Amino acid sequence: MAIDLDRCTGCQACVAACHAENNLPLSDPESAAKGRAFHWIRVDRYYEGEFPSIRVKHMPVLCQQCDEAPCEPVCPVYATYRNDEGLNVQVYNRCVGTRYCANNCPYSVRFFNWFDPVWPEPLPLQHNPDVSIRMTGVMEKCTFCIQRIQRAERDAASEHRQVADGEIQPACVQSCPAEAMTFGDLNDPESKVSRLAASGRATRLLEELGTKSKVFYLERSE
Repeated sequence: MAIDLDRCTGCQACVAACHAENNLPLSDPESAAKGRAFHWIRVDRYYEGEFPSIRVKHMPVLCQQCDEAPCEPVCPVYATYRNDEGLNVQVYNRCVGTRYCANNCPYSVRFFNWFDPVWPEPLPLQHNPDVSIRMTGVMEKCTFCIQRIQRAERDAASEHRQVADGEIQPACVQSCPAEAMTFGDLNDPESKVSRLAASGRATRLLEELGTKSKVFYLERSE
């Protein structure tokens, strides 16, 4: 994935879309005050300069889908691992809730289900049937909307073709009004996301840690 920080306006449409697509529970003020707010993607805000010449910088932060993920080796039950497509996946019914993965994630993008999720009526009517409801006591995180990836792959296989570049769009990418987010196959050098990742503007969050993350941030154009 590539995220253009020059385009992002901080509108948080990606956050709302992620909640709706992946059946994320709502967080009340009390839970948020305890540091238990539940968002698979968040938008960090930074300020540059001094008044009156202040610039605001917005940075969406989600699971970075690292090749050298610090969360993986500490899981005692192998509930989180990197699959053949390079995604860092989470097996909910294998997780025993040690929270070691969250402690070892430098991006703070893993979340623990302290309670069974509850939605006030009529919100249960909007639940996505393609995504399971996670039980209490397990860790969860962004999956790049793996259900959409699998659906596109099945459709392409039934039509005897390859998945087209840009055909797969996670909810955050689809909902972004500024088109700041691009998703695709980094193994394909001709894909749009590969070209953006190879551009001179591309950086990675906390790249010095050597996690080899798969989310590239395009710095602001001056």
